[in-house]
Amino acid sequence: MKFIVSSSTLLKNLQAISGVINSSNTLPILDDFLFDLQGEDLIVTASDLETTMSVTIPLDKAEEPGVMAVPAKILMDTLKTFADIPLSFSADTETLGIELTAGEGKYKLSGHKHDEYPQKPEAENTNTVEISSDIIARAITKTIFATGNDELRPVMSGVLFELTPDDATFVATDAHKLVKYRRTDVKGEENVSFILPRKPLNQLKNILASDEFPVKVEYNTSNAFFSFLNFNLVCRLIDGKYPNYTAVIPTENPNVLTVDRISFLTALRRVSIFANQSTHQVRLKIGGLELALSAEDVDFSNEAKERLKCSYQGEDMEIGFNSRFLVEMLNNLETEEVRLEMSAPNRAGILYPENSEFPEEDILMLVMPVMLNH
Repeated sequence: MKFIVSSSTLLKNLQAISGVINSSNTLPILDDFLFDLQGEDLIVTASDLETTMSVTIPLDKAEEPGVMAVPAKILMDTLKTFADIPLSFSADTETLGIELTAGEGKYKLSGHKHDEYPQKPEAENTNTVEISSDIIARAITKTIFATGNDELRPVMSGVLFELTPDDATFVATDAHKLVKYRRTDVKGEENVSFILPRKPLNQLKNILASDEFPVKVEYNTSNAFFSFLNFNLVCRLIDGKYPNYTAVIPTENPNVLTVDRISFLTALRRVSIFANQSTHQVRLKIGGLELALSAEDVDFSNEAKERLKCSYQGEDMEIGFNSRFLVEMLNNLETEEVRLEMSAPNRAGILYPENSEFPEEDILMLVMPVMLNH
């Protein structure tokens, strides 16, 4: 197995898939990349059993096709030290010896047999939908921060994809906050839903956000398959039924606050420094054209208050929220102003972007209140 490739091309492609490899693996073979030399192309795969990602790398020169598992860490650490130079890679699939030659240097390491490497699931009985990369990246960015990490409720640790002939909806919740992101410019052939884990979504987000290109998404009852550019990603879906999220979204919310997003965000950040560090509670007192934010930490005699101009319709109200959740949500919206709709101090508040420049998207962010101690 022999080939010559630009060291920076190899490194860039390996870095793109290396996020799949766990820092501690139960199977030692999962610390390796699988190198498969076919014709003029090198197909490199990384896997953690749940998620498998492969990339096809064009080579400057190739001979003697073959397959071998190559230790990932030592290879990547070596590649990071090179400037962009031609790297010659030669491996003996019998003795498992690998030799790298670059510039004046020669480096030897040993690989492993490829037959121990996990097999990639086949795409059987799948449905297919094509979605633009920027839409998927945006949907992941808008929702992934709201996923939970409760091991007893694994379904909430992923993002729900719901496809219908009319639209696509992406939902994430951890029971304290919820994000529902809907696109009218993405449609499925039929009504279908599946839950994607957080790790492969992060992998996708990092690569898809760079440019705009079509992504082919195939799915069946157990796996989802993404193919785009020179990459393929397969991940096992989270098994289980997603909670009925529509039931927790209050429909009657007569109290509507409209406020400048950046002013609200920066004020929250400042005031929350003085909040109790376990509850992060910030109090919102709203009436007329004024929003008063306050927080206190009784144990340390810390206290902060700020006032903001706002537009408000409804009865005067006092409500408490976890400031971290509100900050995360405001960070993930882009409009100049946001709208917070509420019904009562003990019911969820709903945050919307005001005057979005994307008519094909709907974003709803729900945050549960925290009980105020008077």
